[in-house]
Amino acid sequence: MPNATKDERKKKHKEAEASRKGARKETKSKAKGKAKERSQASAHSEGEPRSPKPARVKGKAKLETATKSETKPKKAKLTAANSDRYDLYQRSVNSPDSDVDFLIRAYGELRDGRRPQHLREDFCGTANLSAEWLARDPAFTAEGFDLDPEPIAWGQQVNFAAIDDYRERMTFHVADVRSRSLAKPDITTAPNFSYWCFRTREELKGYFRSALEGLARDGLLVIDVYGGPEALHEMEELRDIEGKFTYVWDQQLYWPGTGEYHAAIHFRFKDGSEMKNAFQYVWRFWNLTEIKDLLTEVGFRSVTTWFEGTDPEDEESGDGVFEQDVNGENCQAWIGYVVAAK
Repeated sequence: MPNATKDERKKKHKEAEASRKGARKETKSKAKGKAKERSQASAHSEGEPRSPKPARVKGKAKLETATKSETKPKKAKLTAANSDRYDLYQRSVNSPDSDVDFLIRAYGELRDGRRPQHLREDFCGTANLSAEWLARDPAFTAEGFDLDPEPIAWGQQVNFAAIDDYRERMTFHVADVRSRSLAKPDITTAPNFSYWCFRTREELKGYFRSALEGLARDGLLVIDVYGGPEALHEMEELRDIEGKFTYVWDQQLYWPGTGEYHAAIHFRFKDGSEMKNAFQYVWRFWNLTEIKDLLTEVGFRSVTTWFEGTDPEDEESGDGVFEQDVNGENCQAWIGYVVAAK
């Protein structure tokens, strides 16, 4: 997967554009663009304790010695033993701000400027995306589907803590993603390639058909997709997160004859400890053209692809801004969106 998170790329792009032309209008995409990454890779900085400030006495600075009780306690450094895997994942992978921006923008572009209201998040896990959706507008509502109750419970305690009325606007379903929603969503999304868990053509086609039938009349299905020559290599990619730990994306196995694809996420810490296989995936690697064909076959009226632009300062990196593009560019590794309209 690309080295920089979408937010990191977007920040870099904005700085470059500002220095050249002044401030550029932010079309902002989901790209894991992470200005949004409020829980992402660089968004949770835990400040280091500061030295006591000089106290002012009659206009003169006087250094005071801090007593033990006055000294701010240092936060423990992250280690494999004291870290939470869901917290680490959100810091490293999720970009809810950019994701919600993209969903609203794509809906507006394809639906004559209208604004969506009801979101369905499939494979929701901690539902970080849904929490951002609710925080964005008090009229927004959401439903999340996942088979595992553990991340849902974690997300309710952490991601929804600041949303007082989330129980009225958010419904969690510990259920198969092919189950029906309580209300027909304007947008259904299945982020982070999670739908790759469907490993046969009939299974994935069945999921897409279920998503289509469950959408509101003008609804959209929005999924992300990963590709490029490097995506098929058995390799590890390392990325430093906040200077506190290292995120490791491990592409462990790919069988071209079947498309079977094994991957894992590890977290490594400065004390030498490691949280190995914090998350493991047994997927089928789905090619973009296969996905588009299946979406068309089940009856979506239009299927558009959205690819990330190139960072003006680094042609090897994306800029975090996704625009409609029929062809795309075959970079070593790329991430894009597929938006299927009912």
